[in-house]
Amino acid sequence: MGGADKGETTVVDRTEVVIVGSGFGALAVAKKLGKAGTPFVLISETTEHLFQPLLYQVATGVISPGEIAPSVRAILAKYPSADVRLGRVVDVNPDDNTVVYEAAGKRHTLGYEHLVAATGARQAYFGRDEFADLTFALKTVNDAERLRRQIIRCFEEAHITTDAELRKNLLSFVVVGAGPTGVELAGQIKELAQRYFAESIGNIKGEDVTVTLVEGADKVLPPFGGKLSEYSKVSLEKAGVDVVVGTMVTDIDEHGATLKTASTGETRRLTAETIIWSAGIQANDFADVLAERTGCKTVRSGRLLVDNDFTVGRADNIYAIGDMVTLDNLPAQSPFAMQGGRHVAKLILGKVPAGTAFQYRDKGSMAIINRFRAITRVGKIELTGFIAWVLWLAVHLVYLVGFRNRYIAVMSWCGSFLGHRRPHFYYAQELEPAAPAEAEKPADAPKADASKADASKTDAAKRPSKRAKRKAAAAARVPVPVS
Repeated sequence: MGGADKGETTVVDRTEVVIVGSGFGALAVAKKLGKAGTPFVLISETTEHLFQPLLYQVATGVISPGEIAPSVRAILAKYPSADVRLGRVVDVNPDDNTVVYEAAGKRHTLGYEHLVAATGARQAYFGRDEFADLTFALKTVNDAERLRRQIIRCFEEAHITTDAELRKNLLSFVVVGAGPTGVELAGQIKELAQRYFAESIGNIKGEDVTVTLVEGADKVLPPFGGKLSEYSKVSLEKAGVDVVVGTMVTDIDEHGATLKTASTGETRRLTAETIIWSAGIQANDFADVLAERTGCKTVRSGRLLVDNDFTVGRADNIYAIGDMVTLDNLPAQSPFAMQGGRHVAKLILGKVPAGTAFQYRDKGSMAIINRFRAITRVGKIELTGFIAWVLWLAVHLVYLVGFRNRYIAVMSWCGSFLGHRRPHFYYAQELEPAAPAEAEKPADAPKADASKADASKTDAAKRPSKRAKRKAAAAARVPVPVS
C-alpha cells in the first residue's frame, strides 16, 4: 500500500463509526462515542475545530485564530477509541458500507457500521458564483485572515494617499446580508474606525469611514423580528452604520456594487474597495455525493432533506447533521448541530430505539451588535443592550474549548472592548521596487525625438494602473481559499 500510485484505492481497515467533519456536530458525536468507548474514525480536511461564531473577531483583530481553532486531536486525545485522520472524503458506497477518502496524495477505503456526515456549509451566491472572486466571505480561518489584511490595507493606504476619490473608496465598506455575521461585522468595522484607527492614525476620523449594511428582507436579523430587529437596526444606525433593508445586490465589480430597492425598483450605485458577502449558505460538496448515493432529496441550497432521525435517503445507518441538512426549518446554527450530534450518538449507542425522532430544544438565540449592545431571546424573554451583551460573552466563553482559550479570550476582550487595543492587528506589505525619480537633465540636453516620446506615452498607457497593481499584489499574497 505504501507504494500505491496517486489515485489508487486500497482497503485499509474497518471501524465501527466514521465521522466526516470537525465542527460542532461532529465533535458532539465524537465525544459521546469516546465516553462510551466506541471505536470511531473522524476524518476532516482540517486539523482544527473552528469556533465559527467568533470568526468576525479574528477578522477585526480582537482575537487570534488559535484561540478559536484548537486542535481536534488535542480535544479527543483523552478518548482511546478515537482515531483522527486528516483527509477529504470523496465517495461513499452504502451497499458495502465503505467511504473513500483522499490523504497524502492517495485514496483510501475505510469500512464502517455507521456513517455520520457533518461537513457544514460554505457561502452561497445565489447563482452568481463570480461574486466569490469580488467579495470577502467569512467561513474559514483563511477567510478571516484575508479580510483582516484587507481592512488594515485599506486604512494604511488611505492614511498616505493624496487621491481624495481613492481615499473615499478605501474607507468605504459594504456588507451584504444582515444576519448575525453581517451585523457583527458592520458594527465592528465602524467601531474599529471610531475607537482604534481614529486613535492610532491621526488623519482618519470615524466619520470618514462609511459602512453600509444591505439586506434583502425588510428588517435586520430577520429570524428575530419585532422589537429585537428594530433595536438592532437603530443601534447600528446610532453607531454610524448605514442600514439599507428591502434591497437586493444585483451586480458587483471591482469598484463597488449595484443595489435595487424591491418596493420601487430604484437602482443605485455604491463604490467601495471592500465588499463582504454574508448572505446565505450552500451545503459543501459531500452533500451532493450523499444525495446521489442514497437518493436523498435536497433543497435549492444543496442541503439534505433528512428524515426526522437524521438518516439519509434509503440508508438507515448513514446520518447527516448540522448546516448541511434541513429539518423542520430549524436554524442552521451550532445548537442544532450539537443537539443533532448527541441524538445520533444515542441512536448509534442504542440508548434510544432506532428511528427515534429528533426533538429540538430551543435554548434561545442571541446576536451581538457592537460594543455593549446585543440582543437575546430565551422563550418569551427578550433582552437588549448591556445585559444581553454580557450574556453573549458568557455563553460563547462556555462553548470555547479549553481553559487557556477562555482565559486569552477574556484578556483580548478586555483590551478591545474596554480599551482601544486590537492586539491581533498586524500587517506587512509586499512592496514592488518604486520607480526611481527621473534625474534632472542638463539645460543643454538635446530634446528627445518626438516619435520616441509618443511611443513612451503609448507604453505608459499600456502599463497597468497603480490600482490594478495593488489589487494584483493583494490577490497574489492573499489567495482566495477553496472550500
